[in-house]
Amino acid sequence: MPMKVAIIAPPYPLEEAPAPPLGVSYVAAAFEAAGCRVRIIDYIVSRYTPEKLKRELDAFEPDVVGSTSVTMNFPMAADIIRTAKRHRPSILTIMGGPHVSFDAARTLQTYPEIDLLVLGEGEETIMELVPGLTDRSKWPGIKGIAFTRDGTIVVTEPRELTDDLDSIPLPARHLLPLSRYRALGFPVSIITSRGCPNACIFCLGRRMVGKKVRYRKVEHVMDEIEQILSYGISRINVADDLFTSNKARVREVCAQILARGLAFKWSAFARVNTVDREILELMRDTGCDAISFGIESGNPEMLRRVKKGITLDQARNAVRLCKEVGILAHASFMVGLPGESPESLRDTREFSKSLGIVYGYHFLSPFPGTDVREKIEGYDLEILTDDWTRYDANSAIVRTSKLSPEEMEAFVAVLDQEITEKWEKQVRDYREGRGLPEDNLRVGGHFRMQLVYRLLSEDLIETHGHLPVDHPSGNGSVGTLCDRIGEATGFDPGLVRSTIEDFVGAGYIKPQSAGDALEWRWTHNNRSDG
Repeated sequence: MPMKVAIIAPPYPLEEAPAPPLGVSYVAAAFEAAGCRVRIIDYIVSRYTPEKLKRELDAFEPDVVGSTSVTMNFPMAADIIRTAKRHRPSILTIMGGPHVSFDAARTLQTYPEIDLLVLGEGEETIMELVPGLTDRSKWPGIKGIAFTRDGTIVVTEPRELTDDLDSIPLPARHLLPLSRYRALGFPVSIITSRGCPNACIFCLGRRMVGKKVRYRKVEHVMDEIEQILSYGISRINVADDLFTSNKARVREVCAQILARGLAFKWSAFARVNTVDREILELMRDTGCDAISFGIESGNPEMLRRVKKGITLDQARNAVRLCKEVGILAHASFMVGLPGESPESLRDTREFSKSLGIVYGYHFLSPFPGTDVREKIEGYDLEILTDDWTRYDANSAIVRTSKLSPEEMEAFVAVLDQEITEKWEKQVRDYREGRGLPEDNLRVGGHFRMQLVYRLLSEDLIETHGHLPVDHPSGNGSVGTLCDRIGEATGFDPGLVRSTIEDFVGAGYIKPQSAGDALEWRWTHNNRSDG
């Protein structure tokens, strides 16, 4: 009988626009390739409670429970693993991901309920680990793991990065509740390569996936895109660290999209010193409509200090080219970098405004494993907390010799207030029938998204979708479901009805007979659910 593995996607704020979790999907695929029966328990797009977790574990009866996490949601992920272990002590518990890869000792000391950590790139480790997973005597001979033995923390030899990315199974997205993600409407992320030769001091990319860029065969990337599109998904985000740096590679990807006749919208992350007009036009012609640039600072000295490797002129040029070819550019800037001062923040404000595009400020989060944290003695920076829940880039958790966290937050608050005032005017105009069509569309979409957040995070379909068996079927039951959700949320009844009816029409939610009742439920993946 195959080993049963439950993989947890821990809660993550829906306001942060999470895509279907790529790391979880790769891990699930590796366990499947090793012969395991795998289930993903996704708490990103459904409510988490300890009681719910226990019910799901009892129903599946897994031999292994694993989770991945980033620093921000690590405490919740670890607590979920702790709950699972205490509920079913015979379960073998595993964690992986960037946070535990660089904070292994403290993780194992703080959470003795975690039996094993997978460090760094995990697919090959998992496939080697599975045959002897229940035999702890074999663990010391497996590269890339950490565990506790007789009270001592053991970290085995590091595992080499996978040279052949095409040997890694495609992400097991078929195990995700894709109908819920489709209801959110966020893009699905893919990677065409791994590795980052850049040395930004605040980033984990180089240490997590190596400084040498490793490429997947373009044919395999296209196969994955076709698989994603077959689920009814029409927007993809290319999450490579350096997608646009290899222009020959970009040309090949775009040529294959055209050759296969693939029609979808896509976005990408890029560096401002890696784009030119030819590449941007190729990307536009194959469906790319948005690019995100991490510029980080408007101060040249700050860019050198954090080893960003770009110039402000390159940033201006990249933004100008995007505007000229018709691709939406977005820029992100970081507040609280080493040596940050009122003058450097002023430069950032002036530069960000001068670009004439959508931009945002994020606070520095010095994650475990980054140079800015591990070599902090060489920087003008003080880290104020190890409360990992605050590592979400939404508040200041550092200080410099010239700036307090309060001053950093006051700086960002100015932009936040400008955005808030503009938004509140758009909402007023929307409600009073005076809004521009594009603004009305944005406001209406916002309210609909807030409703969808609540439907998912509070399990409202499951909670209010139980109807008596003698209740009228068809539109009658839809109407009752809408009435119940409208009453529970306080949202406009028209918005609730249009949203629910859209989801019913798309096959995201369906009624099912359950004994003496009719139950509305989210479908798992409406491609296969009919």
